[in-house]
Amino acid sequence: MIQNASRFIRSCAFALGVLGLCAAGAQAQPYPAKPVRLVVPYPAGGPLDTVGRIIAQALSPHLGQTVVVENRSGAGGSLGAGVVARAAPDGYTMLLGNTGPMTINPVLRPDLPYDPRKNFAPITWLTSAQMVLVVHPSLPVRSLKDLVALARAHPGSLNYGSAGVGNLTHLGMELLQSRAKVKMVHVPYKGVAPAYVDLMSGQVALMFGNVSGPLQYIRAGRMRAIAVTSTQPSPVLPGVPIIAQTYPGFDLVTWIGIFVPAGTPDAIRARLHGDIVKVLRQPAVNKRLVDLGNEVVAGSAEKLAAHIDGELALYAKIIKSAGIRAR
Repeated sequence: MIQNASRFIRSCAFALGVLGLCAAGAQAQPYPAKPVRLVVPYPAGGPLDTVGRIIAQALSPHLGQTVVVENRSGAGGSLGAGVVARAAPDGYTMLLGNTGPMTINPVLRPDLPYDPRKNFAPITWLTSAQMVLVVHPSLPVRSLKDLVALARAHPGSLNYGSAGVGNLTHLGMELLQSRAKVKMVHVPYKGVAPAYVDLMSGQVALMFGNVSGPLQYIRAGRMRAIAVTSTQPSPVLPGVPIIAQTYPGFDLVTWIGIFVPAGTPDAIRARLHGDIVKVLRQPAVNKRLVDLGNEVVAGSAEKLAAHIDGELALYAKIIKSAGIRAR
């Protein structure tokens, strides 16, 4: 009986040792050990989705795992952002974030189930893009000065489209009206695509758009570009002046960045940032992004975090001044 008990104890010890080795092996698995999810908080086929798929495809070989794009659209990008905010902080869920869910909605919708600064850790600032002020070709204006003069001569007669209340296409126009001291009529749409359609048909007179969106229509003569919103001229719209020449300090850009849930280990965040920067520096990837009207930034987490802080303050001021409320 003693011998049997001894054998049983040795067997148990061996089994526990094997289990311990297996557990240690599992813990020691290098990151990433399985596919990584990239949540795009907008519908498939849109400009943000296109950037997300370019990055995911190029990043997969660097990580040695497939980066799977998952579209979770709704609430101006906030639904997808909420999904990532609630995900495990293990590096297997990333957010392709931008202005909407990260710096406008937190001001416009204070009941959001996440805080952009507390619930996320920025990884890399991918790209930025200017906005362009476009008008219907029949509008008798060729410059920002002409547009402001027309708006002042006929207050409340010009209407402008936007991708929705609180969208950057709306806030940009509110900022311009404030600086130019003019008043125009806002016509919000459910997304930028139907707004472009009505602008080209003459239902609305003007609007702001991300440079990459109306670029093809500008080149086809279906829209006229009046000015761009950055402090530097647009490389894809040479000759189009900047608004800051008329109204100093006017600087609005759209941007795209990668985020993970807060609490994600530093080593994983550093690995992701390093690999993403390598991807952005690949000539083929860089060209594809630039051809879409983007400027490749490849900025640090700290730079992106500081930019977010600045935008939160700016948009809070615009939203309060214009009395904008979420619908």
